[in-house]
Amino acid sequence: MAVKIRMTRMGRRHRPFFRINVVDSRVPRDGKVLEKLGHYDPLVKEADKQIVLNLERAQYWLSQGAVPSDTVSNMLLAMGVKHKYAEDRAARRQRACAIAKAKGKPFDKAQRAEVQKRADEAKAAAEAAAKAAAEEAKAAEAAAKAKADAEAAKQAEAEAGSGE
Repeated sequence: MAVKIRMTRMGRRHRPFFRINVVDSRVPRDGKVLEKLGHYDPLVKEADKQIVLNLERAQYWLSQGAVPSDTVSNMLLAMGVKHKYAEDRAARRQRACAIAKAKGKPFDKAQRAEVQKRADEAKAAAEAAAKAAAEEAKAAEAAAKAKADAEAAKQAEAEAGSGE
C-alpha cells in the first residue's frame, strides 16, 4: 500500500483549516484516514500556533516510506524534520535549473524578473539613444537652417548694397 502524508481541507468558506493526515494514496482528499498527525490553520497570526504536528509520528511514517505532499514537505522542513523526499526534490530542481540555464531560459520567477528588467533597461537605452539621435538631427537641421538664413540675409544685404 502506497502511503502519503497530505492535508485534508476542513473549516468553512473563507475560513480554511487543514488536517495533516496519513492516508492511502488511492483514497480521495477527504477519504479514509490512517492517522491524524496534526493540523494547519493559515489564519492564525502566531507562526508557532499555525502548525501543530506530532513530529515523532511524522518521522515514524516517513521511516515507513510515507511520501509527503509538497506542502507538507515544506512544513516538515520548516519544523526541522529532514527527509529524503525534500532532498530528492531539491536535487531535481537544481538539475532543472541547470538545464534551463544551459538553454539560456529563465527558470523561476526571480530569473524571469531579471530577464524582464534587463529587457526593459535595453529598451529604455535604445529609446534614449533614438531620442538623442533625433535631437541631434533636429539641432543639425536647425543649424543648417540658421546658416541658410544667414547666407540669405548676407545675399540680401549684398543685393541691397549693390542696388543703391
